[in-house]
Amino acid sequence: MRRPPPAARGPADRNRPAMSSSPTPRPAPPPGVPGATRTLTGAQSLVRSLEAVGADLIFGIPGGAILPAYDPLYDSTAVRHILVRHEQGAGHAAAGYAQATGRVGVCIATSGPGATNLVTPIADAHLDSVPLVAITGQVPSAAIGTDAFQEADICGITMPITKHNYLVTDAADIPRVIAEAFHIAATGRPGPVLVDIPKDVLQATTTFGWPPTPDLPGYRPVLRPHGKQIREAARLMASARRPVLYVGGGVLKARATAELRVLAEVTGIPVVTTLMARGAFPDSHQLNLGMPGMHGTVTAVTALQRSDLIVALGARFDDRVTGQLSTFAPGATVVHADVDPAEISKNRVADVPIVGDCREVIADLIVAVRQEHEAGHRSDIAAWWAQLDGYRTTYPLGYEWPPDGSLAPQYVIERLGAIAGPEAIYVAGVGQHQMWAAQFIQYERPYTWLNSGGLGTMGYAVPAAMGAKAGRPEATVWAIDGDGCFQMTNQELATCAVEGIPIKVAIINNGNLGMVRQWQNLFYGQRYSQTNLGTQATRRIPDFVLLAEAMGCVGMRCESRDDVDATIDKAMRIDDQPVVVDFVVGEDAQVWPMVAAGTSNNDILAARDVRPDFDAGV
Repeated sequence: MRRPPPAARGPADRNRPAMSSSPTPRPAPPPGVPGATRTLTGAQSLVRSLEAVGADLIFGIPGGAILPAYDPLYDSTAVRHILVRHEQGAGHAAAGYAQATGRVGVCIATSGPGATNLVTPIADAHLDSVPLVAITGQVPSAAIGTDAFQEADICGITMPITKHNYLVTDAADIPRVIAEAFHIAATGRPGPVLVDIPKDVLQATTTFGWPPTPDLPGYRPVLRPHGKQIREAARLMASARRPVLYVGGGVLKARATAELRVLAEVTGIPVVTTLMARGAFPDSHQLNLGMPGMHGTVTAVTALQRSDLIVALGARFDDRVTGQLSTFAPGATVVHADVDPAEISKNRVADVPIVGDCREVIADLIVAVRQEHEAGHRSDIAAWWAQLDGYRTTYPLGYEWPPDGSLAPQYVIERLGAIAGPEAIYVAGVGQHQMWAAQFIQYERPYTWLNSGGLGTMGYAVPAAMGAKAGRPEATVWAIDGDGCFQMTNQELATCAVEGIPIKVAIINNGNLGMVRQWQNLFYGQRYSQTNLGTQATRRIPDFVLLAEAMGCVGMRCESRDDVDATIDKAMRIDDQPVVVDFVVGEDAQVWPMVAAGTSNNDILAARDVRPDFDAGV
């Protein structure tokens, strides 16, 4: 017989801070909660604990094992529950809420399939370092290990993809576990935490007290960097001839964008922002070279490749950025700063490892670099900039219009970004439209670009946009989705309509699984096996306009270049309903530049059969 896991295991990683107040302001706890002691059920204790930690929004679906928690939730005036149509939607919505607001996202599900439907968004949050608390019901304690109805060992299932997880075996532990879960999720390198509570524990009578006493031995991540490493990094930055600031999503997580701008301007070092860091540094800034990686700009990819110093800030040298790792930036010395020591030297060996929170690291680097400059140590990087500016001029981002006269998807996204503007929040699914959204929208502000980077989860956009809009109701939120992605989670449009969450959705409808089709075109002899979705066929299966209307949304369709601006303007003027726009685009548009998987960044193609000549005329 399977045995339940222990009530609490130590956090799987070692790079997390000691208990301290959250950096994000929390609403005041309900009257009488702090310090209060009352006799409640475990379910009531759970809801009171959620109120006390400041959870104001939960996405979920009730079911048998979690049902006891829904009864006291009905009475809560501090916590709003949004009834989603699928648990995966609940997880992605909680992640979207967290990414847009900087607070911990919360989702809740019942046991068995309810819990396992959260696995994908939990894994997604794990890879993208999103603070998330997932609460699941579990079969009664006595039934654990008996293959009871709707039983699943969700703690065991999610152990590799959570920062920590709990099986609560005593109702008295609920306040402490919830307080610890929120703290662990939000601090150090953020990530998902799962709390699994058996039904009988929710029904048991317990004494509720707040605040609880945390019990997290060994949870002591390093936030302040070591001065010696900072000084060495500053020395290298002041002497390098071809330096690059390689900025990852950790800068956004650390709320360090203001410090990053100061560091870049003090040093004059070019900046590249990864897919997860778009918006961390303004695209319009002259120091910004754009996004590196498989579909990054030629300039950003080549700057890393030819650099003599890479200062990596909150980045993890992902394979999408490095290409063939053995050939990545062969002449570069590497300074690698990250709050998670497990990331440093994991892929590329760091010559100067710096463990610490990016905000602290960058602030200290600014001071140290200025001291180097005052001492007369500052290299001339004018020749490097001349080279990079030559690349920018010669190999700008661009696209061609389909020869059949159909819409260019890049144009649609470019115009959407121009009309909605830099204040809007853009949430992308995964595939070609994701890359075009990263390339052709100008990101001037942090936390305006949400996407599934590490896991590459199709179906992310609509529920994540729902969560972002629920958390930031004043913001315009556009989900940019493909016709393949959209069909995975579009049922959450019904949630948006019922709950009054007026997101806007742009479907880039090329009738195919576009990125897979692109690979089939390039690498599989144009043998398009199982990629045609039929969404552009005569019968339009499904008809996205009718589907949107059936779910209580406004549906529109745009097939002409002349109608793009007017259609987007019309969608922008609708604020009381969700809007879905079916942009019918050419089926063979491809994402360029491109570094084919497993190849060297030296082999980047600016367009089909166009290999940059970096030594001619630049």
